[in-house]
Amino acid sequence: MIRPVFKRTLPIALLWCIGLVGNVPAGAEPLSGNAQATAQDQQAAQTSSTGDRPQGTESGAAGEQAQPEQIQGTEPRPAVETSAQAEEALIQNQPPPLAETRNPDEESQERIQSASAPGAAGHVPDETSYNIPIIRDQKVEGHMRFFHTTIRDRFEQWLVRLDHYKPLVERIFSQFDLPSDLVYLSLVESGFNPHARSRARATGPWQFMKGTAKRYGLRVDKYVDERKDPNKSTVAAAYYLRDLYDQFGTWPLAMAAYNAGEGKVQRALDKTNAESFWDIAKTKHLRRETKEYVPRIMAATIIAKNPDQYGFSQTSSDVHQFEEVVVDRPLLLRDIAKTAGVPFEELRRLNPELLKDVTPPDDEDYHLKVPVGMKETVEQKLELIPAWKPSAQTVRAPLRPRESGSQPGGWYRVRSGDKLSTIAKRFRLSVQELKQRNHLTGSRIRPGDLLSVGPK
Repeated sequence: MIRPVFKRTLPIALLWCIGLVGNVPAGAEPLSGNAQATAQDQQAAQTSSTGDRPQGTESGAAGEQAQPEQIQGTEPRPAVETSAQAEEALIQNQPPPLAETRNPDEESQERIQSASAPGAAGHVPDETSYNIPIIRDQKVEGHMRFFHTTIRDRFEQWLVRLDHYKPLVERIFSQFDLPSDLVYLSLVESGFNPHARSRARATGPWQFMKGTAKRYGLRVDKYVDERKDPNKSTVAAAYYLRDLYDQFGTWPLAMAAYNAGEGKVQRALDKTNAESFWDIAKTKHLRRETKEYVPRIMAATIIAKNPDQYGFSQTSSDVHQFEEVVVDRPLLLRDIAKTAGVPFEELRRLNPELLKDVTPPDDEDYHLKVPVGMKETVEQKLELIPAWKPSAQTVRAPLRPRESGSQPGGWYRVRSGDKLSTIAKRFRLSVQELKQRNHLTGSRIRPGDLLSVGPK
């Protein structure tokens, strides 16, 4: 009787032993070390895309690639599209298609790095300090590989261009008490390209939509699009980022709102009773592009602050500098260049907001940017330059009301960089009188505010 029992129990015992030793699910084969590495490397990051916000809104590295941490329960993603397809997707602000991945688990959420806690588990393996939250999970690693492998050449162009404008951005962000590392948000938005334009018509280095741009004091019309102005658009972006942080209280949520719009992020928080970006990123209440947007900024920040580690050179470019000349009538940039001896392309580069290469005909106080050292020369030659006259076709379209104070009704729309003292001086008013006319109790004004400056 013993023999039949042995026949029945032996296969069960053998299967039990195999399960203990191999731990292999039925029907599956264990990956070899190389196969596991290949599976890990088949990750990619989405490119920047824009939602209903102020949009917006360009890698094999030398040496070994940084290996991602093993995140429990996170599935590897398939390889990205070809480099050409990826570049086109970036230019058009559309992410390359990716398989869905799970969001970071609770353990990876606790790996947020701050400058005050270097060396903690899960932090970026270098000595760099960050002043925005940075984690490094499988999703961030995927975006990093996309930047420094799939679109390496394009991303290197972004870094060089950002280096040109970075001092300007950091100075403005410092005035608004913003973290300097937010400058790398512009890498994801546009590679800090003043002429970037998305399919949704988001424009400029910070990819503002027209409505949000006007809300934050930027002029957008047929002659001028200040979303393309590196200085003015950065001031508007600083105002917007500060407002988003004041509303949501954390930078991951503020950055998500910059992509999706503050309304969508607030609704996601309200519907889920959540308090963090990582919580709502697990739900269906955010689009996938927004879920990927914050990890993408973190990936760009890590590479941009450690370029040598990822095979990018640190060659410094010239810093964006200029002087301003006040122009009181419409002038063609080509005529200014010819008369004053300033390179035409340099004038265009410094004034990307001038859509028709002419100073606006409805502004008697336009501040034209000229190369450093050329201000006095241009001012001396201004009277010799003939005023530009719009064609009959141009005249048919109504011109934008003046913002110089002589517009109907005696109103002035506040611009980026304006102060009560400068506005009062321009219209021969005292600061106190200007505040009384506009029922102001303090000195704070914002771009886009309309102030009464005319006679009572």
